[in-house]
Amino acid sequence: MKSQNKYRKFQLQQQNIEALEKENTRFKRVYSEYENMSDELWNLENSNDTPVPDDFINAMMVQTSYLEEEIEDWLIQFNQNKSEIKS
Repeated sequence: MKSQNKYRKFQLQQQNIEALEKENTRFKRVYSEYENMSDELWNLENSNDTPVPDDFINAMMVQTSYLEEEIEDWLIQFNQNKSEIKS
């Protein structure tokens, strides 16, 4: 049994992500790229087929972390706007 994909950081915020994807095409594109990269990274790290250079995996990890930061910023703003509307 494979362990859980550690790159799927935003699973608990799926409702907010879906709402953001509907209202912001840039967010949708960034989140889609993040999902694709995190899946690919997960597959590379857990594959026994072909060895992959560490530099390549490290570069993907850096890019994935940049995307995570951008997504986190959007989610923080979204949550702040949502709480301001409720007030």
